[in-house]
Amino acid sequence: MKGRTVDYSDVQGLLRFGYGKMTEASYALLRVKNATAARRWLGNAKVTSAVRMDSPPTSALQIAFTADGLKALEVAPEAIAGFSAEFLTGMTEESRTRRLGDVDRNAPSQWAWGYGVSLPDLVVMFFAEPRGLAEFIQGSTGPDWEAAFEEMYWLKTADLDGVEPFGFADGISQPEIDWKRERDPTRPQIDYSNIVALGEFLLGYPNEYNKYTDRPLLGPARDTAELLAAEDQPEKKDLGLNGTYLVMRDLKQDVRAFWQFVRQQTPGNQVAGEEFAAAMVGRTRAGEPLVPIADHSIPGIGSDPQEIRQNRFTFERDPAGSLCPFGAHIRRANPRNPDFPGRPANLLKRLITMLGFGPRGFQDDLISPVRFHRIVRRGREYGSGLLPEDALDPAPPNETGRGLHFICLNANISRQFEFLQNAWIANTKFAAMTGESDPLLGNRAAPPGCPVATDFNRPRDGRLRNRIGGLPQFVTVRGGAYFFLPSLRALRYFAGERKG
Repeated sequence: MKGRTVDYSDVQGLLRFGYGKMTEASYALLRVKNATAARRWLGNAKVTSAVRMDSPPTSALQIAFTADGLKALEVAPEAIAGFSAEFLTGMTEESRTRRLGDVDRNAPSQWAWGYGVSLPDLVVMFFAEPRGLAEFIQGSTGPDWEAAFEEMYWLKTADLDGVEPFGFADGISQPEIDWKRERDPTRPQIDYSNIVALGEFLLGYPNEYNKYTDRPLLGPARDTAELLAAEDQPEKKDLGLNGTYLVMRDLKQDVRAFWQFVRQQTPGNQVAGEEFAAAMVGRTRAGEPLVPIADHSIPGIGSDPQEIRQNRFTFERDPAGSLCPFGAHIRRANPRNPDFPGRPANLLKRLITMLGFGPRGFQDDLISPVRFHRIVRRGREYGSGLLPEDALDPAPPNETGRGLHFICLNANISRQFEFLQNAWIANTKFAAMTGESDPLLGNRAAPPGCPVATDFNRPRDGRLRNRIGGLPQFVTVRGGAYFFLPSLRALRYFAGERKG
């Protein structure tokens, strides 16, 4: 699809690059205490763009704001009003917490940050190559920083060498963004594709519905002169263009509880224990899926041998879920399904399926096509690593926590992050199942009409399924907020001088 070419110099680089080689990172959660000083610091901040360089930078700075943060900067009310309802009302709005599963131990009232007076105005993210972070932070802050901001929390991260705290390879499955806008999203997706429309991740471009996601559109005025015109409404300035929403959640992982539960279910059998843990995740600890690698290419998944081994697969060769259970984490987080059920193999069967005829499996039409709900993950682990065999020992006194500072980027919080979290991760009725939520991320709280939410089922070919009950809660939410990651032009607008 042709249209405006992306100006990478206007896009913050986190979406395009992720900064994985910058293994040191720290996130400053801040409150604005002096709006004038804050705007001055923001106007001078050397934010890293998405321009690809021959010599990549060794450090990167990214900035995102909550709705309260934009108000604290004295941004015009009409500009703030144009943002999405979920961004404006926040992650801890009462009905939203229920949908996200933020109840009981996950309740915002139990959070370390992000609720009430602990909600930050902005997050400043610092990334650097090894041994460079402290110097980079020191050189990026200075007197204006001290005058502008109250430092609420510093979220530190850890480099666990590509492995998340439970011990599994992480960061494997990410969508391939259609930066060049070559794919036509109006064409039905007969087979699973990993390529996703640019507008799913950057505001101001068509999304998978070939529509423009709502964003702040302003009238032309002196203070909006630097903003670009909206592609779909050229008479207006697009404050959202080249920006995106950043979801941050602080997830504490109980690694000891996870591996101790695994061993309790498979006493004295380490191989069976590894298989049970892999069944809950859907991958081995090395990152290999439990289903066969596809014998055909998948758009958006490259030819690198490791990428083929870890990511070139769908679930069409495991229709009964006997290899990778329906409730496994990777099935919930990315069902890898196309627009039509059944994944028909030839042209005639595809036509029959598209017309609504032909045999249907018991799960057909139960899961929305995945292309409308993809997110880009940019999280970082924190705390020290813990090997599964060491996790069987009791925790030493005053053991520090470990987990994930979850970060995802999406243009529509409701349809992407919130749908995924509510309908696929927290839902106990996912894919015709009942009584179980995500085995890793589920909160185990039974919703109305479903008295049990602590099961995990492993279907077996020709035999009764293996039902495991009493899953503990392995992950607890300790904080979170919705942020807007603006374009560099929008950032300059936010940092502009205010009248009066």
